[in-house]
Amino acid sequence: MASLTYSDTEGADPDTTRKEWAMRSLMIDVSPLRASPEFRLVFGARIVSLFGIALTTVGVPWQVYEMTRSSLAVSLAAAVVGVTTLVGTLAGGVIADRFDRRTVILASRGTAAVVFAVLAVNAAVPSPQLWVLYLCVAVNGGTAVSQSALMAVTPAIVPRDQLAAAGALVALSTQIGAVVGPSVAGLLIAGPGLTVNFGLCAVASAVTTTLLWFLPPLPPQGGTKAHPLAAIREGAAFVARNPVVRGVLLVDVAAMLFALPQVLFPQVVVEVLERGPEAAGLLYTAPAVGAMIAALTSGWTTTVRHTGRVLLVAVGLYGAAIGLFGLSPAMPGDPLVWALGFLAVAGASDMVSEILRRALLADVTPDHLQGRVSSVWLAQATVGPSAGGVEAGVASRLLGPGPAIAAGGAVCVVATAALATFLPPLRRASLHHDAGGADERSEAAPREAR
Repeated sequence: MASLTYSDTEGADPDTTRKEWAMRSLMIDVSPLRASPEFRLVFGARIVSLFGIALTTVGVPWQVYEMTRSSLAVSLAAAVVGVTTLVGTLAGGVIADRFDRRTVILASRGTAAVVFAVLAVNAAVPSPQLWVLYLCVAVNGGTAVSQSALMAVTPAIVPRDQLAAAGALVALSTQIGAVVGPSVAGLLIAGPGLTVNFGLCAVASAVTTTLLWFLPPLPPQGGTKAHPLAAIREGAAFVARNPVVRGVLLVDVAAMLFALPQVLFPQVVVEVLERGPEAAGLLYTAPAVGAMIAALTSGWTTTVRHTGRVLLVAVGLYGAAIGLFGLSPAMPGDPLVWALGFLAVAGASDMVSEILRRALLADVTPDHLQGRVSSVWLAQATVGPSAGGVEAGVASRLLGPGPAIAAGGAVCVVATAALATFLPPLRRASLHHDAGGADERSEAAPREAR
């Protein structure tokens, strides 16, 4: 779909052109899929890979909880994968700038296929071992080196004027896998069992590796020669001193640390909703459904004037929806229906905030720091959910799962309001710089690509 502005419709019937412009401004742009065979391979591989990963998103915490009856044990598994994913992400940014990115991606995804096969074998034996689960999630976290390489690949296979559209499609691919995977996982766990669930994860990773095998060699162009620690420090220093980048990351942390209750889903299903694994799959799926709807109707985000304000509202709405999810048992009627509805709203709000966060980070970051700033963002996006999972597990022990989730959502709303108050540059940030965003990007200017 080619981009369309309202001026393109001059001379036609005003009512018709307004409707057409409004509809097309909402539709997601698929031109990168038409223009780039390599991007089609990456897009297809991501959908298959994320479907497999989504199966583990339900399978691993369900098996840990089934073996231990402890949400704290589930949160510790999340912490393990968070630490190794952090290491893999930071290392991946450097590795992807020094070696052929196709090779890095293939090695990483091939390793993931082996890890999922081991999980399947562990689930099949009469006495599954908890330490094997923790070891597998730790190694799988290390395969996050492919994330930085995949992010670096996109500019090499997509025309420059289609990078924004490619980013929206990448976000959509994430949600497609997240919508289908958890629901299928719930059915698999309730039916044939965890062995089949993890076996399909291994098959999905093998298919992903096969698809990406057909990519051409993708060596880095002008890769950094600085010491890895020095390169990481430079990116972190920019993040610390730029108020918009700092604010974007802080508001993201506020949501992840206080309002990320996924590790409590098994406990909520068993103790609060009194349902089975099918309901757990639905809880994991609901945010992805809301997020996918938001992604498919995301055209308006490119024209919104007050980007920072809308971002803050989206994060605040996310926290409120999570808080209400925690109060679902007190709602009239079926609490599962309320829970799924609030989680869908949370997922949609989170997708809007992600689109705007990506756009603001790209807008205010100089070209030579784009990769490292992205690496810092990926790193905090890894640490945040793990820390949030531990916080949720501890809070659940003190308050119970429902009150812990409700309190976390409320804290997220308060923290977001505080950031809006004490970080005016974030509140004033805009992708349309005549709307007040010019001052916030002065540190990043000049940029040759503008």
